[in-house]
Amino acid sequence: MLQTISPYNFTDYELIDSGRYYKLERFGKYILSRPEPQAIWDRTLSDEDWERIANAKFVLKKGSSEKHERGEWILKKGMPNQWYISYKYKEMEIKMRLGLTAFKHVGVFPEQADNWNYLYDTVKELNNDKISVINLFAYTGGASLSLKSAGANVTHLDSVRQVVNWAKENMEASKLKDIRWIVDDAVKFIKREVNRGNKYNGIILDPPAYGRGPEGEKWILETDLNELLKMCAKIIIPEKSFVLLNLYSMGYSAHIAENLLKSVFNFAKNIEKGELVVCDRSARQLPLGVFARFKNFIS
Repeated sequence: MLQTISPYNFTDYELIDSGRYYKLERFGKYILSRPEPQAIWDRTLSDEDWERIANAKFVLKKGSSEKHERGEWILKKGMPNQWYISYKYKEMEIKMRLGLTAFKHVGVFPEQADNWNYLYDTVKELNNDKISVINLFAYTGGASLSLKSAGANVTHLDSVRQVVNWAKENMEASKLKDIRWIVDDAVKFIKREVNRGNKYNGIILDPPAYGRGPEGEKWILETDLNELLKMCAKIIIPEKSFVLLNLYSMGYSAHIAENLLKSVFNFAKNIEKGELVVCDRSARQLPLGVFARFKNFIS
């Protein structure tokens, strides 16, 4: 069954309005206007309202595309370049530093909150302090923090050192410790883990459409993801396992994510799939990605 999930309990985040290829969002006490190619409808609020209430607006440079969304932020007086927000779920409370980057991102994908809850609950359900999880393409670490909050042994991998350092700051701000940090190309690292015979209970994959490794390795989602998943199948412990795959590229459906997991992890049962959305104040659902996930526990 296809699910539609949204970050319903993320009090430090709100999608205020959307439309005409932009979204108006609140992160903590600051309101940002950012490009969103899927928001093709009209806005509910007037352009004057957007200009009045936004603390910062991101303007794309000419020639930008899904692959290279570069631009610049136009800031109003009092808008900082960095600030913190919090996210709470059950006994988990994480803090994340936000920042205005040249690629319109701010350091968090709020639509992932339900996945953070899922990962936290899954580790707690396993109820074992030896649960080992690897988070690939891990960005600033929302999933890593939720896993660590639940007691997992977490390996956090990203190809960009500055992003890994950002994730470390989030761990420290969240009063957590002992996450294993790796700056590497995901494909190369998993190949080495296969050769070393290392095993994991959980694997999180959040790959971009395009990317580069620390030594210039090229990543293209449609040609590389299936092979990476096949290698991941060699390092997972089937009896106590869980896998989460996120896809952000426009045009990819949740059925694609489900089919990938079904074909690679043949022991997986009850695969869930769905869309990640956020709702604006007019109750319109803005789709921001798809996912497929499963957990396989044999007592």
